[in-house]
Amino acid sequence: MKVIKKPRIIFLADCQSFYASVEHVAHPEYKDRPLAVGDPERRSGIILAACPIAKSQGVTTAERVGEALAKCPELVVIRPRMQEYMRVSLQITTIYRSFTDLVEPYSVDEQFIDLTGSQNLFGTPVDIAKQMQDKVMQATGINIRVGISSTKILAKTACDNFAKKVQGGVFELPKDKIQEILWPLPIHKMFMVASRMTAHFMSMGIQTIGDLAKRDLFKFKQQMRAKFGKNSDIQAEFYWNIANGIDESLVGSKIKVEQESIGAGRALQSHKYTKAWQVYVIMLELCSIACRRARQNRVYASVVSLSCSTSNRDYHSGFHRQMKMQRPTNIDDELFMAAKHIFDTNWNGQPVSRISVDMSGLMDDDTYQLDLFEDRDKKIKMLKVMDDIKDRFGEASILRASSLTAAGQARERATMIGGHFK
Repeated sequence: MKVIKKPRIIFLADCQSFYASVEHVAHPEYKDRPLAVGDPERRSGIILAACPIAKSQGVTTAERVGEALAKCPELVVIRPRMQEYMRVSLQITTIYRSFTDLVEPYSVDEQFIDLTGSQNLFGTPVDIAKQMQDKVMQATGINIRVGISSTKILAKTACDNFAKKVQGGVFELPKDKIQEILWPLPIHKMFMVASRMTAHFMSMGIQTIGDLAKRDLFKFKQQMRAKFGKNSDIQAEFYWNIANGIDESLVGSKIKVEQESIGAGRALQSHKYTKAWQVYVIMLELCSIACRRARQNRVYASVVSLSCSTSNRDYHSGFHRQMKMQRPTNIDDELFMAAKHIFDTNWNGQPVSRISVDMSGLMDDDTYQLDLFEDRDKKIKMLKVMDDIKDRFGEASILRASSLTAAGQARERATMIGGHFK
């Protein structure tokens, strides 16, 4: 007996201007005012989200607060509240899960949803999308847009290029219609193609998604090898599959990948980090973060990597170096001394604008080398007690004295999630 496989129904649901929409709901007094999310006290800070009213007046995401205010003087700028955005995102996930258990977050405001088995319960894909929109709006006041297709890539494409632009915010892109709907789009509209890759494709004579989709795969691989080297076949096939809507990945499926490195990085205001001791303070904070993550994962690291970007008015430079440590570790001070050695050996004396510390060569912490002259066990136990205190009472419950200097950021960062205010 032949089994007929039911076509997949995949959604990509996106929350419109998510951060700004959450703040509009929280501040009804600004309902009809242009609103953006950013740090109102830092004109050099970045706009994280802008509501449709603000966008209609020229405000764009990722521009500086000062630039946005110059375009739109009446703009209301509200400090981000990441904890609240995460709470609302989880609330929306719960609504999606009332339709199916196959829900996969793609970002804080976007989620893939597999509705293949839910049509008999809730209706057609468009009907289900409208029901979701109504439920999310009633519960949170947030408007969602939904791209519908048979693969995750096509659902994402349908949402970004069509659902966000059509009235009603729902667009269905059937696989058999991609030639007439998707292929005429310019190549920069294709999923995973940013400005630099757009330039490369244009130089190959690829101006539309259809130009890439119709290109012979073997010849396309040859072109990619000529431009990016002999190991670009996988990349070529990846882009060719996207253009042709080919994607077998499942919603909710997660492939467990063994962790290869653990690290932490920080973008800095370069005019504040011109002396070595100031950079050491940040490096020690980053080493503490990385080592705490290593202890949480019950691993030691045998290799430390340091990346450092420097800049002044005339030019930008930097370095990336790594070294094998004398012994595997997840102890803050030991990692810091290794990172400090790399920094002292390679720093050109220019102001530091970004720095990151990474640990690799990971191994389980149940086997380690004993030290005849130092009680490392005692150090690790003390650090784990400090970790427990931070877990219970917050990151700022224990701080190094160096973090209280003008160069330190640990106390301020403790009030943030992902570099933004909670």
